[in-house]
Amino acid sequence: MEFDKYFLKSDLIPAIVQEKSTGEVLMLAYMNKESLKKTFETGYTWFWSRSRKELWNKGATSGHFQKVVEIYSDCDDDTLLVIVEQTGEACHTGHHSCFFKKIK
Repeated sequence: MEFDKYFLKSDLIPAIVQEKSTGEVLMLAYMNKESLKKTFETGYTWFWSRSRKELWNKGATSGHFQKVVEIYSDCDDDTLLVIVEQTGEACHTGHHSCFFKKIK
């Protein structure tokens, strides 16, 4: 698979993670080329932590893994939609989704 086309504009690409069974948007994270490759190799989500400056496998610490079902690219190849089967909560706060704070 050719990964370079997704990183022409930046070394990081936003990845929207959506739960297959419900359609709920679980989180937004960033992938670099290495994390995208590891996601394809393992079948589980890997991201780049902008704060820690390192790769992280979602669920490695919490046990709340994301098994990848499908990955889509947007029309410009600069954003990914990752469809997953979520185990447990996606958010580090203990919520199922990171999008739980209604502001309007």
